[in-house]
Amino acid sequence: MKTRADGDTSNGQLFQSKHSATRNGEVPSPHQHVVRVLVVDDEAPARKLLTLILGPPDFECSTASNGEDALAALNREYFDAIISDLRMPGVGGMEILEQVRRAYPHIAFLVTTGVDEVEVGVRAMRGGADDYLVKPLYESAVLASLEKALRRHRVEQEVERYRVHLEQTVADRTRELQSILKQVERTYEDTLEALGAAIDLRDNETAGHSRRVCLYSMRMARAVGWQNEKLQNLARGAFLHDIGKLGVPDSILLKPGPLTTEEREVMQRHAQIGFDLIKEIPFLASAAEIVLCHHERYDGRGYPRGLKAEQIPASARIFSVADTLDAMTSQRPYRKAVSFEEAHDTIRELSGTQCDPEAVSVFLKIPQSTWSTLAIDRRRNP
Repeated sequence: MKTRADGDTSNGQLFQSKHSATRNGEVPSPHQHVVRVLVVDDEAPARKLLTLILGPPDFECSTASNGEDALAALNREYFDAIISDLRMPGVGGMEILEQVRRAYPHIAFLVTTGVDEVEVGVRAMRGGADDYLVKPLYESAVLASLEKALRRHRVEQEVERYRVHLEQTVADRTRELQSILKQVERTYEDTLEALGAAIDLRDNETAGHSRRVCLYSMRMARAVGWQNEKLQNLARGAFLHDIGKLGVPDSILLKPGPLTTEEREVMQRHAQIGFDLIKEIPFLASAAEIVLCHHERYDGRGYPRGLKAEQIPASARIFSVADTLDAMTSQRPYRKAVSFEEAHDTIRELSGTQCDPEAVSVFLKIPQSTWSTLAIDRRRNP
């Protein structure tokens, strides 16, 4: 074995940060430490040789004379590297390698082999060993191989720490973005609700109408299993269903008596006007079908397109029942409000004509007391 006095590369040159890092022009790492090595060999001279090569101050060696003791040591202590003979009685080097790679992937692992076992060493590398050393061992070969393996695993650990940090950063940013998006969405919903209320105020006969029909529609939709995006679109459409009335003259919208044929045609245009107002707004596009179709009838006698039965979007068919309920139970100058019990019976009679039979069936299964509760509880979140 060559000695440091013979001019061989010393472990101090390879592993001491204040010497090797400075010599290579690198900044010394504050995380560098004494390298702890587990030497596993059933031959005492081989163990002794490696402990001499890998001595203080740069290394701290522990030894094991068999695979069982080596695995027990791994369960008790931390090691940066393992140098193990391949052929030993009982648990051999390949079995140790397999267990180490499964449980401790960042430990550097070198195997030692006899001259006639090079192929076995190559197989060990394919199984996860970092390198193999052919006996008899030389200090320069041991140190160079160990340094290479340690550097590789340190890089792998740095990459893993960076990956974990990156994933955590992405997760944190994602949560922040989701929180911001929820705030933006809440702002959208508040704006839509305010707009619906403003529309109701313009037509003071129907104050609170948009919120009530939204609550009624959502209750029915939940009863048939609608969730998330479908519910959101339904709520948005319900709040904005009458937005087209902004384009109807006050002389017609606020007329106390019956409308003429011409005035009725102008009033009926509000569905198309409302649809045209919001159809190009991305987050309202799916809600626009309610705005367009909320006056269609199941029997095809509605407007603006005379759609019939399943031609009418499901959201609009649900809304139609809610709208009918609120129209009958709200006080108007030309008509008194009826009770929810009376409205309940009337909507049953409208099944198959004005209203979708399936939507009516859902409505009738919900307790009558639900509707009066929703009508007066304006604080309820739909």
